Amino acid sequence: MDAPRNACGPIAVKDGHHARIAGKRVMVTGAGGSIGSELVAQIAGFDPARLCLIDSCEHNLYQVSYATAQNHPKLAAPACICDIRDETAMRDLFVRENPDIVFHAAALKHVPLLEDHNVIEAVRTNVLGTKITLDLCCAFGADFVMISTDKAVNPSSCMGLTKRVAELYVHDRALRFSGIRTSLVRFGNVVGSSGSVVPLFQRQIQNGGPVTVTHPKMTRFLMSIDGAVRLVLAASSLPQTGFALYILDMGKPVLILDLAVEMIRRAGLTPFKDIGVEFVGMRPGEKLHEVLNYDWEILTPTEVEGVRSAAPQFDPAPKLQLIDSLLAAANARNVEEVKRKLIAVVPEFVRTRRLGECRSGTRTAGARRGASFPARLLENDQKLVCAQTPVASQLQLANPEFR
Repeated sequence: MDAPRNACGPIAVKDGHHARIAGKRVMVTGAGGSIGSELVAQIAGFDPARLCLIDSCEHNLYQVSYATAQNHPKLAAPACICDIRDETAMRDLFVRENPDIVFHAAALKHVPLLEDHNVIEAVRTNVLGTKITLDLCCAFGADFVMISTDKAVNPSSCMGLTKRVAELYVHDRALRFSGIRTSLVRFGNVVGSSGSVVPLFQRQIQNGGPVTVTHPKMTRFLMSIDGAVRLVLAASSLPQTGFALYILDMGKPVLILDLAVEMIRRAGLTPFKDIGVEFVGMRPGEKLHEVLNYDWEILTPTEVEGVRSAAPQFDPAPKLQLIDSLLAAANARNVEEVKRKLIAVVPEFVRTRRLGECRSGTRTAGARRGASFPARLLENDQKLVCAQTPVASQLQLANPEFR
Protein backbone atom coordinates (compact mmCIF):
# COMPACT_ATOMS: atom_id res chain seq x y z
CA MET A 1 0.00 0.00 0.00
CA ASP A 2 1.25 3.47 -0.75
CA ALA A 3 2.04 5.73 2.15
CA PRO A 4 -0.78 8.13 3.06
CA ARG A 5 -0.78 11.33 1.06
CA ASN A 6 1.05 14.17 2.73
CA ALA A 7 0.81 16.70 -0.09
CA CYS A 8 -1.37 19.74 0.31
CA GLY A 9 -3.19 21.23 -2.61
CA PRO A 10 -2.34 24.65 -3.98
CA ILE A 11 -5.02 26.32 -1.89
CA ALA A 12 -3.06 25.72 1.32
CA VAL A 13 0.17 27.45 0.42
CA LYS A 14 1.04 29.73 -2.45
CA ASP A 15 4.56 31.09 -2.76
CA GLY A 16 5.13 30.35 0.92
CA HIS A 17 2.04 32.32 1.89
CA HIS A 18 -0.86 30.92 3.94
CA ALA A 19 -3.81 33.28 3.59
CA ARG A 20 -5.34 32.47 6.99
CA ILE A 21 -2.06 32.69 8.92
CA ALA A 22 0.18 35.28 7.28
CA GLY A 23 -0.01 38.54 9.20
CA LYS A 24 -2.52 37.10 11.70
CA ARG A 25 -2.38 36.63 15.47
CA VAL A 26 -2.40 32.87 15.99
CA MET A 27 -2.87 30.86 19.18
CA VAL A 28 -2.10 27.13 19.64
CA THR A 29 -3.35 25.21 22.68
CA GLY A 30 -1.47 22.06 23.64
CA ALA A 31 1.53 23.62 21.92
CA GLY A 32 3.99 21.32 23.67
CA GLY A 33 2.33 18.09 22.52
CA SER A 34 3.09 15.96 19.47
CA ILE A 35 0.53 17.60 17.18
CA GLY A 36 0.71 21.00 18.87
CA SER A 37 4.47 21.37 18.53
CA GLU A 38 4.31 20.42 14.84
CA LEU A 39 1.51 22.96 14.35
CA VAL A 40 3.74 25.59 15.94
CA ALA A 41 6.70 24.64 13.74
CA GLN A 42 4.73 24.83 10.51
CA ILE A 43 2.65 27.90 11.42
CA ALA A 44 5.81 29.81 12.36
CA GLY A 45 7.02 29.36 8.79
CA PHE A 46 3.93 31.11 7.37
CA ASP A 47 4.79 34.54 8.76
CA PRO A 48 2.11 35.10 11.42
CA ALA A 49 2.10 38.49 13.12
CA ARG A 50 2.23 36.75 16.49
CA LEU A 51 2.12 33.12 17.65
CA CYS A 52 0.95 32.42 21.20
CA LEU A 53 1.96 29.03 22.61
CA ILE A 54 -0.24 27.57 25.36
CA ASP A 55 0.49 24.46 27.41
CA SER A 56 0.11 23.36 31.01
CA CYS A 57 3.35 21.34 30.95
CA GLU A 58 6.30 23.60 31.69
CA HIS A 59 8.94 21.30 30.17
CA ASN A 60 7.09 20.70 26.90
CA LEU A 61 6.30 24.38 26.58
CA TYR A 62 9.95 25.31 27.11
CA GLN A 63 11.06 22.83 24.44
CA VAL A 64 8.71 24.13 21.76
CA SER A 65 9.34 27.75 22.75
CA TYR A 66 13.12 27.29 22.54
CA ALA A 67 12.88 25.58 19.14
CA THR A 68 10.63 28.36 17.82
CA ALA A 69 12.99 31.07 19.04
CA GLN A 70 15.97 29.33 17.43
CA ASN A 71 14.27 28.80 14.07
CA HIS A 72 12.30 32.07 13.93
CA PRO A 73 14.15 34.62 16.07
CA LYS A 74 12.13 37.58 14.79
CA LEU A 75 8.74 36.03 15.49
CA ALA A 76 6.87 37.20 18.57
CA ALA A 77 5.94 33.87 20.14
CA PRO A 78 5.05 34.21 23.84
CA ALA A 79 5.02 30.91 25.74
CA CYS A 80 2.16 30.83 28.24
CA ILE A 81 1.82 28.24 30.99
CA CYS A 82 -1.93 27.92 31.21
CA ASP A 83 -4.52 25.25 31.95
CA ILE A 84 -7.28 25.43 29.32
CA ARG A 85 -9.72 24.33 32.06
CA ASP A 86 -9.06 27.60 33.93
CA GLU A 87 -11.57 30.02 32.42
CA THR A 88 -10.17 33.08 34.20
CA ALA A 89 -6.63 32.41 33.00
CA MET A 90 -7.79 31.69 29.45
CA ARG A 91 -9.89 34.85 29.33
CA ASP A 92 -6.89 36.86 30.47
CA LEU A 93 -4.85 35.35 27.64
CA PHE A 94 -7.53 36.18 25.07
CA VAL A 95 -7.71 39.77 26.31
CA ARG A 96 -3.95 40.10 26.06
CA GLU A 97 -3.41 38.26 22.77
CA ASN A 98 -6.69 38.98 20.93
CA PRO A 99 -6.12 36.06 18.50
CA ASP A 100 -7.46 35.95 14.96
CA ILE A 101 -7.37 32.14 14.81
CA VAL A 102 -6.99 29.43 17.45
CA PHE A 103 -5.74 25.90 16.75
CA HIS A 104 -7.04 23.75 19.59
CA ALA A 105 -4.76 20.71 19.99
CA ALA A 106 -4.81 20.38 23.79
CA ALA A 107 -6.30 17.05 24.88
CA LEU A 108 -5.84 14.01 27.06
CA LYS A 109 -5.70 11.02 24.72
CA HIS A 110 -4.23 7.88 26.32
CA VAL A 111 -7.09 5.38 25.99
CA PRO A 112 -6.43 2.83 28.79
CA LEU A 113 -5.20 5.48 31.23
CA LEU A 114 -8.45 7.43 30.96
CA GLU A 115 -10.83 4.51 31.46
CA ASP A 116 -11.31 4.61 35.21
CA HIS A 117 -10.88 7.44 37.75
CA ASN A 118 -8.95 9.56 35.23
CA VAL A 119 -12.12 9.90 33.16
CA ILE A 120 -12.91 12.96 35.26
CA GLU A 121 -9.74 14.67 34.07
CA ALA A 122 -10.52 13.58 30.50
CA VAL A 123 -13.93 15.29 30.71
CA ARG A 124 -12.47 18.42 32.29
CA THR A 125 -9.75 18.73 29.64
CA ASN A 126 -11.38 17.40 26.48
CA VAL A 127 -14.90 18.76 27.09
CA LEU A 128 -14.63 21.67 29.53
CA GLY A 129 -11.31 22.88 28.09
CA THR A 130 -12.77 22.82 24.58
CA LYS A 131 -15.92 24.61 25.77
CA ILE A 132 -13.92 27.39 27.45
CA THR A 133 -11.62 27.85 24.45
CA LEU A 134 -14.43 27.90 21.89
CA ASP A 135 -16.69 30.15 23.97
CA LEU A 136 -13.84 32.67 24.17
CA CYS A 137 -13.32 32.43 20.41
CA CYS A 138 -17.01 33.25 19.93
CA ALA A 139 -16.75 36.17 22.36
CA PHE A 140 -13.60 37.59 20.76
CA GLY A 141 -14.43 36.81 17.12
CA ALA A 142 -11.56 34.38 16.59
CA ASP A 143 -11.67 31.50 14.12
CA PHE A 144 -11.46 28.06 15.76
CA VAL A 145 -9.87 24.84 14.47
CA MET A 146 -10.10 21.77 16.70
CA ILE A 147 -8.06 18.60 16.31
CA SER A 148 -10.25 15.52 16.73
CA THR A 149 -9.75 11.77 16.44
CA ASP A 150 -11.21 8.69 14.81
CA LYS A 151 -11.80 7.38 18.33
CA ALA A 152 -14.72 9.82 18.53
CA VAL A 153 -16.57 7.73 15.93
CA ASN A 154 -18.67 4.97 17.53
CA PRO A 155 -16.45 5.36 20.60
CA SER A 156 -15.56 2.39 22.76
CA SER A 157 -13.44 4.30 25.27
CA CYS A 158 -13.93 7.14 27.73
CA MET A 159 -11.36 9.15 25.79
CA GLY A 160 -13.31 8.67 22.56
CA LEU A 161 -16.54 9.60 24.32
CA THR A 162 -15.07 12.86 25.62
CA LYS A 163 -13.78 13.80 22.17
CA ARG A 164 -17.20 13.06 20.63
CA VAL A 165 -18.90 15.22 23.26
CA ALA A 166 -16.45 18.00 22.39
CA GLU A 167 -17.32 17.60 18.69
CA LEU A 168 -21.01 17.93 19.49
CA TYR A 169 -20.44 21.10 21.51
CA VAL A 170 -18.34 22.61 18.73
CA HIS A 171 -21.05 21.78 16.19
CA ASP A 172 -23.72 23.45 18.31
CA ARG A 173 -21.74 26.63 18.95
CA ALA A 174 -20.90 26.89 15.26
CA LEU A 175 -24.59 26.81 14.34
CA ARG A 176 -25.38 29.53 16.86
CA PHE A 177 -22.38 31.75 16.09
CA SER A 178 -22.36 31.41 12.31
CA GLY A 179 -20.15 34.46 11.91
CA ILE A 180 -17.26 32.55 13.49
CA ARG A 181 -15.35 30.21 11.20
CA THR A 182 -15.36 26.95 13.16
CA SER A 183 -13.71 23.73 12.00
CA LEU A 184 -13.21 20.19 13.23
CA VAL A 185 -10.39 18.17 11.66
CA ARG A 186 -10.64 14.46 12.41
CA PHE A 187 -7.97 11.87 11.68
CA GLY A 188 -6.45 8.65 13.02
CA ASN A 189 -3.14 7.81 14.66
CA VAL A 190 0.02 9.71 13.85
CA VAL A 191 3.24 7.74 13.82
CA GLY A 192 5.42 8.58 16.81
CA SER A 193 3.03 10.77 18.81
CA SER A 194 3.50 10.70 22.57
CA GLY A 195 2.29 7.35 23.86
CA SER A 196 2.12 5.74 20.42
CA VAL A 197 3.38 2.27 19.59
CA VAL A 198 6.39 3.28 17.46
CA PRO A 199 8.58 4.57 20.32
CA LEU A 200 7.35 1.65 22.47
CA PHE A 201 8.28 -0.92 19.84
CA GLN A 202 11.65 0.76 19.38
CA ARG A 203 12.45 0.55 23.08
CA GLN A 204 11.34 -3.07 23.20
CA ILE A 205 13.59 -3.95 20.25
CA GLN A 206 16.53 -2.13 21.83
CA ASN A 207 15.98 -4.11 25.02
CA GLY A 208 15.98 -7.42 23.16
CA GLY A 209 12.21 -7.95 23.02
CA PRO A 210 9.63 -9.18 23.09
CA VAL A 211 7.60 -6.67 21.11
CA THR A 212 4.09 -6.57 22.57
CA VAL A 213 1.11 -6.42 20.22
CA THR A 214 -2.40 -6.35 21.62
CA HIS A 215 -4.02 -8.56 18.99
CA PRO A 216 -2.83 -10.07 15.68
CA LYS A 217 -5.77 -8.58 13.75
CA MET A 218 -5.71 -5.07 15.23
CA THR A 219 -5.53 -2.28 12.65
CA ARG A 220 -5.09 1.46 12.86
CA PHE A 221 -5.03 4.39 10.45
CA LEU A 222 -1.49 5.80 10.38
CA MET A 223 0.02 9.02 9.07
CA SER A 224 3.20 10.93 9.80
CA ILE A 225 2.90 13.88 12.19
CA ASP A 226 4.17 16.46 9.71
CA GLY A 227 1.86 15.12 7.00
CA ALA A 228 -1.19 15.26 9.24
CA VAL A 229 -0.43 18.82 10.35
CA ARG A 230 0.17 19.92 6.78
CA LEU A 231 -3.31 18.72 5.91
CA VAL A 232 -4.81 20.38 9.00
CA LEU A 233 -3.36 23.70 7.87
CA ALA A 234 -4.56 23.01 4.33
CA ALA A 235 -8.07 22.41 5.64
CA SER A 236 -7.92 25.68 7.56
CA SER A 237 -7.31 27.52 4.29
CA LEU A 238 -10.37 26.16 2.49
CA PRO A 239 -13.27 28.48 1.65
CA GLN A 240 -15.83 28.00 4.39
CA THR A 241 -18.87 29.65 5.89
CA GLY A 242 -19.66 28.83 9.50
CA PHE A 243 -19.08 25.20 10.51
CA ALA A 244 -17.11 22.53 8.69
CA LEU A 245 -16.04 18.99 9.56
CA TYR A 246 -12.92 17.87 7.70
CA ILE A 247 -11.73 14.27 7.63
CA LEU A 248 -8.23 13.41 6.46
CA ASP A 249 -7.82 10.68 3.88
CA MET A 250 -5.44 8.26 5.62
CA GLY A 251 -5.59 5.45 3.10
CA LYS A 252 -6.27 1.92 4.28
CA PRO A 253 -5.82 0.92 7.93
CA VAL A 254 -2.59 -0.89 8.76
CA LEU A 255 -2.07 -4.10 10.72
CA ILE A 256 -0.15 -3.20 13.89
CA LEU A 257 1.49 -6.63 13.73
CA ASP A 258 2.97 -5.70 10.34
CA LEU A 259 4.32 -2.48 11.85
CA ALA A 260 6.05 -4.47 14.60
CA VAL A 261 7.50 -6.97 12.12
CA GLU A 262 8.74 -4.17 9.83
CA MET A 263 10.49 -2.40 12.70
CA ILE A 264 12.20 -5.61 13.82
CA ARG A 265 13.44 -6.23 10.29
CA ARG A 266 14.73 -2.67 10.03
CA ALA A 267 16.81 -3.37 13.13
CA GLY A 268 18.61 -6.07 11.15
CA LEU A 269 16.87 -8.80 13.13
CA THR A 270 14.55 -11.68 12.33
CA PRO A 271 10.99 -11.44 13.69
CA PHE A 272 9.85 -14.38 15.85
CA LYS A 273 13.48 -15.60 16.02
CA ASP A 274 15.83 -12.84 17.21
CA ILE A 275 12.97 -10.79 18.64
CA GLY A 276 9.74 -12.40 19.79
CA VAL A 277 6.28 -10.95 19.29
CA GLU A 278 3.91 -11.37 22.22
CA PHE A 279 0.17 -10.90 21.88
CA VAL A 280 -1.03 -9.48 25.18
CA GLY A 281 -4.74 -8.92 24.57
CA MET A 282 -6.72 -5.74 24.02
CA ARG A 283 -6.61 -3.14 26.75
CA PRO A 284 -9.65 -1.43 28.30
CA GLY A 285 -11.40 0.88 25.84
CA GLU A 286 -9.65 -0.45 22.73
CA LYS A 287 -11.32 -1.94 19.68
CA LEU A 288 -9.85 -3.96 16.84
CA HIS A 289 -10.64 -1.48 14.08
CA GLU A 290 -11.36 2.25 13.90
CA VAL A 291 -13.38 4.18 11.35
CA LEU A 292 -13.03 7.83 10.39
CA ASN A 293 -16.66 8.84 9.97
CA TYR A 294 -20.20 7.96 10.98
CA ASP A 295 -22.48 6.38 8.37
CA TRP A 296 -24.57 9.57 8.17
CA GLU A 297 -21.51 11.76 7.52
CA ILE A 298 -21.38 11.76 3.74
CA LEU A 299 -17.85 12.53 2.59
CA THR A 300 -17.16 14.86 -0.33
CA PRO A 301 -13.78 15.83 -1.79
CA THR A 302 -12.35 19.30 -1.31
CA GLU A 303 -9.89 21.37 -3.29
CA VAL A 304 -7.09 19.93 -1.16
CA GLU A 305 -5.99 16.40 -1.99
CA GLY A 306 -6.24 14.25 1.12
CA VAL A 307 -8.89 16.41 2.82
CA ARG A 308 -12.59 15.50 2.65
CA SER A 309 -15.53 17.34 4.14
CA ALA A 310 -18.63 16.00 5.84
CA ALA A 311 -21.83 17.80 6.73
CA PRO A 312 -23.55 16.40 9.85
CA GLN A 313 -27.30 16.67 9.22
CA PHE A 314 -28.70 17.06 12.72
CA ASP A 315 -29.21 19.68 15.41
CA PRO A 316 -26.93 19.05 18.42
CA ALA A 317 -28.87 21.51 20.64
CA PRO A 318 -30.72 18.75 22.58
CA LYS A 319 -27.33 17.51 23.77
CA LEU A 320 -26.42 20.75 25.56
CA GLN A 321 -28.36 20.09 28.75
CA LEU A 322 -26.80 16.64 28.96
CA ILE A 323 -23.35 18.15 28.48
CA ASP A 324 -24.01 20.59 31.32
CA SER A 325 -24.98 17.72 33.62
CA LEU A 326 -21.87 15.82 32.52
CA LEU A 327 -19.65 18.74 33.50
CA ALA A 328 -21.47 19.02 36.83
CA ALA A 329 -20.80 15.33 37.52
CA ALA A 330 -17.13 15.81 36.68
CA ASN A 331 -16.97 18.82 38.99
CA ALA A 332 -18.48 16.65 41.75
CA ARG A 333 -15.77 14.01 41.07
CA ASN A 334 -18.40 11.29 40.61
CA VAL A 335 -16.73 8.72 38.33
CA GLU A 336 -19.71 6.42 37.78
CA GLU A 337 -22.08 9.30 37.12
CA VAL A 338 -19.60 10.80 34.66
CA LYS A 339 -19.52 7.52 32.73
CA ARG A 340 -23.32 7.32 32.67
CA LYS A 341 -23.60 10.90 31.46
CA LEU A 342 -21.03 10.33 28.71
CA ILE A 343 -23.05 7.43 27.32
CA ALA A 344 -26.24 9.47 27.61
CA VAL A 345 -24.71 12.17 25.39
CA VAL A 346 -23.21 9.64 22.96
CA PRO A 347 -25.58 6.66 22.58
CA GLU A 348 -23.35 5.36 19.74
CA PHE A 349 -21.00 4.12 22.46
CA VAL A 350 -19.78 0.61 21.62
CA ARG A 351 -19.05 -1.73 24.51
CA THR A 352 -16.08 -3.97 23.81
CA ARG A 353 -14.93 -7.07 25.55
CA ARG A 354 -11.32 -7.82 26.29
CA LEU A 355 -10.17 -10.43 23.79
CA GLY A 356 -8.12 -13.27 25.16
CA GLU A 357 -4.36 -13.49 24.87
CA CYS A 358 -2.79 -15.26 21.93
CA ARG A 359 0.28 -17.46 22.12
CA SER A 360 3.55 -15.53 22.12
CA GLY A 361 5.51 -15.61 18.90
CA THR A 362 2.65 -16.86 16.74
CA ARG A 363 0.88 -15.14 13.89
CA THR A 364 -2.75 -15.78 13.25
CA ALA A 365 -3.60 -16.84 9.72
CA GLY A 366 -6.77 -16.00 7.88
CA ALA A 367 -8.35 -12.99 6.24
CA ARG A 368 -6.42 -9.73 6.49
CA ARG A 369 -8.65 -6.74 7.03
CA GLY A 370 -5.75 -4.29 7.21
CA ALA A 371 -3.21 -3.39 4.55
CA SER A 372 0.45 -4.27 4.83
CA PHE A 373 2.50 -1.68 6.68
CA PRO A 374 3.50 1.14 4.30
CA ALA A 375 7.27 1.13 4.73
CA ARG A 376 7.57 4.65 3.37
CA LEU A 377 6.04 5.97 6.60
CA LEU A 378 9.37 4.99 8.15
CA GLU A 379 11.60 5.70 5.16
CA ASN A 380 10.32 9.17 4.31
CA ASP A 381 9.86 10.72 7.73
CA GLN A 382 12.30 13.54 8.29
CA LYS A 383 12.91 12.59 11.91
CA LEU A 384 14.88 9.42 11.16
CA VAL A 385 17.93 8.88 13.34
CA CYS A 386 20.38 6.07 13.82
CA ALA A 387 20.21 3.89 16.92
CA GLN A 388 21.86 0.78 18.31
CA THR A 389 20.61 -2.10 20.37
CA PRO A 390 22.48 -4.64 22.50
CA VAL A 391 21.15 -7.41 20.25
CA ALA A 392 22.12 -5.72 16.98
CA SER A 393 25.59 -4.82 18.28
CA GLN A 394 27.09 -2.34 15.81
CA LEU A 395 24.16 -2.34 13.41
CA GLN A 396 22.76 1.10 12.72
CA LEU A 397 19.03 0.93 12.73
CA ALA A 398 16.73 2.82 10.44
CA ASN A 399 14.10 3.08 13.17
CA PRO A 400 12.63 6.56 13.60
CA GLU A 401 13.09 8.26 16.95
CA PHE A 402 9.89 10.31 16.97
CA ARG A 403 9.18 12.80 19.66
